Amino acid sequence: MNMPYWASKEMKMQNGKTLLDTRQFGSTDMQITPIGFGAWALGGGDWVFAWGPQDDKESKAAIHHALDLGINWIDTAAGYGLGHSEEVVGQTLAGMSERPFVFTKCSMVWNEKGEFTSNLSRASVRRECENSLRRLKMDYVDLYQIHWPNPDPDIEEGWATLAELQKEGKVRWIGVSNFSVEQMKRVQAIAPINSLQPPYSLVRPEVQKEILPFCLENNIGVIVYSPMYSGLLTGKMTPERIKNMPPDDWRQHDPEFQMPKLEKNLKIVDALAEIGKKHGVEPGVVAIAWTLRLPAVTAAIVGMRRPSQVDGVFPAQQFRLTADEIKLLNEVAGID
Repeated sequence: MNMPYWASKEMKMQNGKTLLDTRQFGSTDMQITPIGFGAWALGGGDWVFAWGPQDDKESKAAIHHALDLGINWIDTAAGYGLGHSEEVVGQTLAGMSERPFVFTKCSMVWNEKGEFTSNLSRASVRRECENSLRRLKMDYVDLYQIHWPNPDPDIEEGWATLAELQKEGKVRWIGVSNFSVEQMKRVQAIAPINSLQPPYSLVRPEVQKEILPFCLENNIGVIVYSPMYSGLLTGKMTPERIKNMPPDDWRQHDPEFQMPKLEKNLKIVDALAEIGKKHGVEPGVVAIAWTLRLPAVTAAIVGMRRPSQVDGVFPAQQFRLTADEIKLLNEVAGID
């Protein structure tokens, strides 16, 4: 049996846990691992952006396994499962003497029917922060982010409120998610941006043209989300599997998971699998490595629903692509 890619590398240990290489996260005081634990799917089913049913016991086991392997940060959001993802994270980390960095987000609020609206008013953001701290069972979070720049006219008010919360010690660092360069410039005039969280993958590479260079120039740490495009680039997604997804899995309605775009995306998967086979890693690991190749990208958020998924993506901590492999993937994906 072949030894896993990561197991063949020399690993440093401390108190029974793996010590992984870390990267400086923008202007913060945090050194974070190249991949972090994405907790979107931990929100469970029966909400508009669900990934289908999720067992909380598996979620907690996945978090523990990721931390045991040395991953040192978790990214969640109030909106994931209408607060449930934060609750699961809080329950899992409660009582730990050394917890990982915890990042969460605001701006997506919901009513008693589970219907979402966007709110960046000062009162709403402060209320969201208090609710997130309660669900997470924490006195502060390491990074608090505006989830979406909606409503756009209110991003200045929302950002000024995050800056207030930072001064009060309820959040240590503040960031934005899904913002354009123009929107970042607007809020940057109020308080420094510590981080950006954009979508970035071989399926959605748009941010590398203007947004990533802007972040690099302004020392804004970048944690990209959906580097495997929500499981599409894992090598395990087939038309049949997509057809049989649970009815509350939002991916059924994403054009990238449907023909004709699916055909092109599965060709990208074939290229990822070809490269991965040479190195003994899964296609998803190669997809993550592609996002980590640029100096502007600090780390990637990787969704992990069960311990076996943690093992599958863990090699992305160290695996890096050659220039020829990057060129091949860009050609297949049609990226300049």
